[in-house]
Amino acid sequence: MSSADQYHAVTTAIENAAREAGRAPGSVALVAISKTKGEDEIVPVLQAGQRIFGENKVQESQAKWPPLKERFADIELRLVGPLQSNKTADAVALFDVIESVDREKIAREIAKEMAKQDRRPRLYVQVNIGEEEQKSGIMPKEAVAFVERCRSEHGLTIEGLMCIPPVDENPGPYFALLAKLAKEAGLDHLSMGMSGDYETAIAFGATSVRVGSAIFGARDDPAA
Repeated sequence: MSSADQYHAVTTAIENAAREAGRAPGSVALVAISKTKGEDEIVPVLQAGQRIFGENKVQESQAKWPPLKERFADIELRLVGPLQSNKTADAVALFDVIESVDREKIAREIAKEMAKQDRRPRLYVQVNIGEEEQKSGIMPKEAVAFVERCRSEHGLTIEGLMCIPPVDENPGPYFALLAKLAKEAGLDHLSMGMSGDYETAIAFGATSVRVGSAIFGARDDPAA
């Protein structure tokens, strides 16, 4: 199947999963993860109607997205990968949503750049939901307090929480924990679920799911 066909299959599966969970079909946003994919692979999905895309790296995004944004003015671009402090200015300038606010220094830098650029991307706090050493994110037990510090100390409006559960484990309990943390923090948005588990994430309340390989096929660079 073409990427456009696979895109339509994913959107249908999202709608069905939402209905099965007793939710409105339009209550879950699809974030198409286009990291490592070139314009020739992205444009067919844009032409099929997709407008929200996620990228892992600021530099890669700077190279490919500005021309696409000129052609498709209503694109929403999300940073879903770790943000280095020296890339914060570029991230605030380019992205509409930053989902990887995960530590005090980044919160401080984002606040500074938002004031400097007079640009306010929407923000999610990334939670290291499985407490894994190799993954980014604030620890679950610190997440609610961190959200509050983002608000009170840095003047940031946090829209929701984001997580990536441990590989090869049942993701359900991790999605449930993220939903619980979001409720405690007074947040309505949950970015959780990827190609292999987005239907489960929807059952646990995901408001956006991040799907790459199920639309575009395997990544060109598995290490990216």
